[in-house]
This record gives sequence, C-alpha cells and structure tokens, in this order.
Amino acid sequence: MMKHTMALSLTVLSAWFSGCATDRSEMLLDPVGPAPMQTAAANSSNGAVVVYSAYQVNADFNARDPRRPEYSDYRIFTADGNLQQRVHDNSGSMLQRPQRVELPAGTYRVTAQANGYGLVTVPVVIEAGRDTVLHLEGGAIWPAQSGFNRTNAVRLPDGEIVGWKAAPAL
Repeated sequence: MMKHTMALSLTVLSAWFSGCATDRSEMLLDPVGPAPMQTAAANSSNGAVVVYSAYQVNADFNARDPRRPEYSDYRIFTADGNLQQRVHDNSGSMLQRPQRVELPAGTYRVTAQANGYGLVTVPVVIEAGRDTVLHLEGGAIWPAQSGFNRTNAVRLPDGEIVGWKAAPAL
C-alpha cells in the first residue's frame, strides 16, 4: 500500500510541476502594419516583414561572429492559420541582421519569441511596396520614435514598442 501511495504521489507531483512549466499562454498583440510615413516602392506587388525576434539563448559557434547575438527563428502563418514559412532570422551578413521576408500583400500572423514574454503572436498587415517591422528583441531604437503615441503604436505590456498599429481596413 505504501509503495502505491508513494508512486501515486510522485505521479501527481510530476504532473503538477510539468503543468506549471507549460502553462504559459501565448500572448496575442494588436495588428502591426507599415509605418504611415513610409512611401511605397513603385512597381511592387509584394511587401515585406522584418522581425527583430528575441535573441537566441545559446551561442552559435558556426556563425560569422559567434560573439554577436543572433535573432531567434520564427514562423509566418496565413490569415486562415496555415503555415506560410519558417524563417531562420539571420540574413547571413557580417552584422547578422534579421531576414527581410517578401510576401504578397495581405494579412498574416507572425509567431516569434519576444524578450521577456516568450512566444507571442502578432497579426501583420503586408502592403505592396512597403515593409512591416516588428521589434520583439527589447530595447529597440526607432528612428521615428517621437511619432509614436498611445493610439498608433502596438506595445508589449511593459510599454516596449513592437511596431506601428495597422491602419483600419476601409
């Protein structure tokens, strides 16, 4: 009887601890679109997304510069939930910048790691000839940060700016 009680107790404790470890729900943010002042490139039917995802936890000693942090990989889903693309978020340049991923104009969902928040889902609007930029790495420096306000920025709970709020559909 004592063996069964001990086995049952260990099983219950294991389930409880694993439930605590995996009970983090994924965060869903507001839709992000291109900067309102960005002009569209002529003769382009595609737009692009650039995701500054959270840095990878482990060093990549095969990288060009193993001391420079690399952005974590992410996934892009279509509006109806189908996987569009898995993205290795490294351009391969010496500076190890994030990938610029061209996509047909439309709405998508990006699922990526955000610094301090784990996995987040960000709906993105891709417009022809324009780039939609997401900053999930923490501490982003926005060139036009003074243009952001409470109504036009998508933010993480700590106030960190993720990107420009997508313009409402007409």
